[in-house]
Amino acid sequence: MTNSGPLAGITVVALEQAVSAPMCTRTLGDLGARVIKVENPAGGDFARYYDDVVGGLAAHFVWANRGKESVALDLKSDDGQTVLHRILERADVLVSNLSPGSTAKLGLSPADLEVRHPDLIAVEIDGYGPGGPLSHKRAYDLLVQAESGACSVTGRAGAPAKPGPPVADVCSGLYAALSVLALLYARRPGQVAVSLFDTMTELMGYPLTYTRHSGVEQQPLGMSSPAVSPYGAYPTADGQTVVLGTTNDREWQRLARELLDRPDLADDERFAVNAGRVEHRAVLDAAIGAWCARHDLADVQGRADAAGIGNARYNTVEDVLAHPHLAARDRWREVDTPAGPVRALLPPPVIAGFDPPMGAIPALGEHTDAVLAELGYAQEEITALRERGAVR
Repeated sequence: MTNSGPLAGITVVALEQAVSAPMCTRTLGDLGARVIKVENPAGGDFARYYDDVVGGLAAHFVWANRGKESVALDLKSDDGQTVLHRILERADVLVSNLSPGSTAKLGLSPADLEVRHPDLIAVEIDGYGPGGPLSHKRAYDLLVQAESGACSVTGRAGAPAKPGPPVADVCSGLYAALSVLALLYARRPGQVAVSLFDTMTELMGYPLTYTRHSGVEQQPLGMSSPAVSPYGAYPTADGQTVVLGTTNDREWQRLARELLDRPDLADDERFAVNAGRVEHRAVLDAAIGAWCARHDLADVQGRADAAGIGNARYNTVEDVLAHPHLAARDRWREVDTPAGPVRALLPPPVIAGFDPPMGAIPALGEHTDAVLAELGYAQEEITALRERGAVR
């Protein structure tokens, strides 16, 4: 497989499961890197089997694994280890997120790699990072979001919730990809460790800072924010929901005077600054809610746009699949899979002169023979490896 793009010529080897490392390597692949995904012949990445809704394939796997080459190796065998190290000899980057201690057992610890593959950028994504009382624990997105406090600031008071998207997994993958890009730019090898817990505590920066200095634990407010007011979701007369937000005093004045036609609220000293508006949030929400309930969504949004007030429509997943903004900007592409073509969104970065490769979703072990042949293995050697169970 030959890619073009900013990372053309870069080869990434992935020892990955589920979402965090796959999102790192998919991001690098979207930028033109070649990604060789090394999987266990006995099933491969367990995310392949979360469900079967994409023509028999799992939605998680289809989302996070486009454009990769799947090589099925038994890394517990000497033959499999030999093949892996021959791949690594030609690679630029290794990304892994195996269970705690697994890379060390495979002879792929940072110290091992520094000796055997000194020119390699090695990235390990784990749950909690080394050296702490939780370092030994398995870590999944929900568990880390709970441990980091993210669930306590999501949902409603007394009814905490996990943010819907796998924020810990995805953001850890993106931090890992960012680290790879930094080392590639510096033209030097290096060891990178990213933990889901460190990622989530970083994302918790605002509530951690607020509580440290105020002694107050802000309560979750559903579709609102404890930091600013007014800021929330309001039902409209036609059964829709509009989301309105202000982030400074000038916007509040425009909302009160131009949108609500309530100069009395604009002149009320209780609401002059954000701290006061937060303190009296219930009064403002009631006034805004009553106004929105008398107007259709299109009317509310039209007036809000005219007044320079941030606004959005509350959409469901089905709504977003048919979103006119995605269609107008041609954001959907077809991606091949073993079950036939499926539609997928382009990656977020739009780079002038570069079209993301949007490669196919691999079947387990689909590229094993081709990659081994590229490494110099003859067909009879590949057959022998297969007979010994080292490859699939």
